[in-house]
Amino acid sequence: MKKVILFCGVFLFLMSFKTANYNNKQTFFGGFTSMTIDTLFQDKISIRAIVIDKNKVWYGGDNSRFGYYDLDKKEKFEEHIYKDTLKLEFRSIAQNSKNIFLLSVANPALLYSVSKKDNKFKLVYKEVNAKVFYDSMQFWNEKEGIAIGDPTEDTFSIIVTRDGGETWTKLLSDKLPTNAIGESAFAASNTNIVIQGDDTWLVSGGKKARVFYSPDKAKTWKVVETPIVQGKTMTGIYTADFYDSKRGFIAGGDYDLPNKKSGNKAFTIDGGKTWELIGQDLGFGYASCVQYVPGGNGKEIICVGSEGIQYSQNGGQNWTQLSTDTKYFTIRFLNRNTAIAAGFNKMVRLNFK
Repeated sequence: MKKVILFCGVFLFLMSFKTANYNNKQTFFGGFTSMTIDTLFQDKISIRAIVIDKNKVWYGGDNSRFGYYDLDKKEKFEEHIYKDTLKLEFRSIAQNSKNIFLLSVANPALLYSVSKKDNKFKLVYKEVNAKVFYDSMQFWNEKEGIAIGDPTEDTFSIIVTRDGGETWTKLLSDKLPTNAIGESAFAASNTNIVIQGDDTWLVSGGKKARVFYSPDKAKTWKVVETPIVQGKTMTGIYTADFYDSKRGFIAGGDYDLPNKKSGNKAFTIDGGKTWELIGQDLGFGYASCVQYVPGGNGKEIICVGSEGIQYSQNGGQNWTQLSTDTKYFTIRFLNRNTAIAAGFNKMVRLNFK
């Protein structure tokens, strides 16, 4: 959805591994008891899409940039993809063992593969349409992947690859559920798609906030209503995660009312067939990204958004604020105690204890 606003500003490039002072010694009740922050790099950049590849954290950014941070060598690699006079913005990223895949938002939609071996890139898909706007991308396995975009007709734009990302095909609208008028998706953190095995969940926002489910890697689909706030352009589900095939969590809210904490969090224990609101008037308001904590038995969740970094140890009912920094847009875990977060002008490593 095109109206997700990007913050802008100027920061000088800085390489630092100093531990952040904020919350260094603050104690939380149960679960994690402390958190420290290592700044990996700062720059004038907006990052909403990251993926972990062993010791490297790959990212897509604005102004036609992509790159990675090497956690072992403690250095950053960055490259530009120049296409005519376009300033590309990569908010979708995915990978298989050989390549990283980057997909730009807006018209034209350009999907590139980047070799992990030599960082060379090539265009593998292009779509020209005044309404085109892709939001998220994931891979099921080495050969098969999926990307979701806003409707250009009356269904989500969904493209799939079955050959390792060499070619991509847009699914025909008559094979997909019909979107409501004004129902779309948000390119907030590359978490509109969640994959567990062959199961796939897509989440929507705007006039409707629903979950689209496929049990067979995008061959067939079912749609489920959710109680997440909806009805306006900037309401709905912004982010989702599943701990396993049954337990999942969706979040979002109203971007225009970022401190409204009701109707913005819901969970499922039946694979997304039903959803129930949780944590009403508690924790965060607008959410950009939620992720389950590895090894947390589906109870521990981290959220980044309008209330900084929030942590729940009881499935989303109660929340503890670990940081007031609202400039993080996306987060992924390296292991149970370590995560990478990125957003407005920076990438950091979060250390939970």
